[in-house]
Amino acid sequence: MFDKMKQMYELKKQADQMKKELEAEVIEVTHGDVTVKVNGTQKILNLDYPEGTDPDKVKDAVNKATDEVQKVSAKKMQGMMGMGGMSDLLKG
Repeated sequence: MFDKMKQMYELKKQADQMKKELEAEVIEVTHGDVTVKVNGTQKILNLDYPEGTDPDKVKDAVNKATDEVQKVSAKKMQGMMGMGGMSDLLKG
């Protein structure tokens, strides 16, 4: 029982560290005249486009940035899972 609680505490520490790392990760995507900066937790940090830009182009740029940051986040999460995080906890 104590071992499981200790593992849960360690997993929480890893998750907190992962969140900090993802917040620090910044992806910048330019799609046409639209530039989007988004961090690893998918928060838009900056959105820049000229006046009169087609809203669909803005939407496409945001979606592209979100796709890119999801790829980065997935790689980081795979690293966490492989470091004995959740996989050890789930073994029983």
